[in-house]
Amino acid sequence: MIGSGSADGDLVIEDLACRRGERLVFRGLNCTLPPGGALVLTGANGSGKSSLLRLLATLLAPVAGRLLWAGAPVTADLPRYRASLHYVGHLDAIKPAFGVRETLGFWAGVRGVATPPIDQALDTFALEPIADWPCRFLSAGQRRRLALARLVAAPAPLWLLDEPTAALDADGDRRLIVAIEAHRITGGCVVIATHQPLALGDARRLALEEFAPASGNQADDPLAAF
Repeated sequence: MIGSGSADGDLVIEDLACRRGERLVFRGLNCTLPPGGALVLTGANGSGKSSLLRLLATLLAPVAGRLLWAGAPVTADLPRYRASLHYVGHLDAIKPAFGVRETLGFWAGVRGVATPPIDQALDTFALEPIADWPCRFLSAGQRRRLALARLVAAPAPLWLLDEPTAALDADGDRRLIVAIEAHRITGGCVVIATHQPLALGDARRLALEEFAPASGNQADDPLAAF
């Protein structure tokens, strides 16, 4: 278990289990991430890193256990919890016909941000020179920078990032680290699934293999009925 307790502002994972298809991916996962905390998920392909992020984003439902945010189960007020998080997955969710600045304004509007810090978001990920480009002209790395810039343009306390450095160059990696540390200084927290080392010195590491079910007959598994 990483941490303990359920203070206001903590993200608490209690005895979580995940099944994908017929396979129990992990079980008995417990951890607590306080405000300002960073949790790095590690493990081989198929160990459940992306599945755990999707559970935290409420895109999947656990077969056992629960999540708490700010001292309350997330199921007590799902809209409130979802408004408190940003999930950046493998897909960049960018419309080719939209401009870079227009894309950030669109996502900020969807999240109800009245005066979004668009210029700050562009500056954070060095997108100012291409701010008026249609997104269809962006490279893979520029698309990833734009996807990450939404974190700044529409602030939320909890960031869930799945392989966020994919397609980024060294400068993009550095800018992401700066953005994460600035977010943490203000009390925000971040959960990151990655195969690449990130320079977050005090981040907690969670190896998903440690929560894999023992191999054997799943008929004997009390979760097999779910």
